[in-house]
Amino acid sequence: MHSDFRKPRKTIPMNRRHYAITLQQASEDSPTLAKLAALTRDSSERLRAIEMLIPATLRSTVRAGPIDGTSWCLLVKSNAAAAKIRQLLPALQAHLRSRGWEVNAIRLKIQT
Repeated sequence: MHSDFRKPRKTIPMNRRHYAITLQQASEDSPTLAKLAALTRDSSERLRAIEMLIPATLRSTVRAGPIDGTSWCLLVKSNAAAAKIRQLLPALQAHLRSRGWEVNAIRLKIQT
C-alpha cells in the first residue's frame, strides 16, 4: 500500500500587510527612503531655481539628476545641449549658492 504524504501548508501570519501604501507612507517608515525622497525634492527645487537662467529652447532638454554631497548632476538629452549648458555652469552654481545651496560642482550627464 502506498500512502499519500503531503507536506503541510505553511500558514501566513495574520499580522502581514495586505494593503497598498503610498510612496510617501513608505518613505516615512524607512529612513533610507526618506533620505532618497528628500534628495529628489531638493534636486527638483534646484532645477526650478535655475530654469530661468537656461535658454527657453534648452529647458526641455534638462532634467534634475542626483545630488552627491556638494556635487549635483543635470541630465541632458543631447551633446549639443550639454555644450551650451556647460557654458552656463559658473552662473548656475553662483545662483544656487546665492539661494543657499552648497553646490561646488554641477556635472552634466548625457541621456541617450
